[in-house]
Amino acid sequence: MQNRSSHTMQMPPVTQNLIIINALCWLATLVLAHAKKDLVDLAGLHFPGTHSFHWFQPITYMFLHDTHSFAHIFFNMFAVFMFGRSIEVTWGSRRYLIFYLVSGIGAALVQEAVWYFQIQAVAANYGFSVMQMVAMNPSANQLVTIGASGAVFGVLLAFGMLFPDVPLYVMFVPIPIKAKYFVIFYGLVELFMGVANFRGDNVAHFAHLGGMLFGLLMILYWRKKDRSNGRSAY
Repeated sequence: MQNRSSHTMQMPPVTQNLIIINALCWLATLVLAHAKKDLVDLAGLHFPGTHSFHWFQPITYMFLHDTHSFAHIFFNMFAVFMFGRSIEVTWGSRRYLIFYLVSGIGAALVQEAVWYFQIQAVAANYGFSVMQMVAMNPSANQLVTIGASGAVFGVLLAFGMLFPDVPLYVMFVPIPIKAKYFVIFYGLVELFMGVANFRGDNVAHFAHLGGMLFGLLMILYWRKKDRSNGRSAY
């Protein structure tokens, strides 16, 4: 994917540091795994009520990626590089960082909510509560989410709203696609994949949608706040 309007743009600080931190965390996960230390078990997002859940995981999970798939971190950081730069320059570093983190945390909350209702549907058949079901089922501890994708989908949505008519050149697509249409299409694909819940699909599609949802809420909030303060709304 290519956004030809940002070829010469320098790397702003938050975008640069996000990429560096994610890369360092990926390397740390890889190195610690060889020492039989599981960073994902500590900092990945586990379901509340399991013994591996910690309060900080809705933040830390977004800085971890699958060490068995370089594509996982590569494409997430490529998206941060391609879209995050323009957003950070437009908003400023502080607002961009807040937006990124809120999108990532929102993605975590939505993913946990989806898991809750899925477990609840099963638990109801046996007359158990969700927490009872989790306590009795050791496999619940394996419900873990990692990756920056939720935050990245928030960034993607923001780019589509800030620069709706910027043409994006997508691999294998012979014509450019306006950012607003690309975002809508991608969001619909994620919704379909999440609802379809194909067997063997380990992608947290609802986390992606959660990142977009919370990103949208942040943008609408800031637009209203900026207008009430007499500032130009982007």
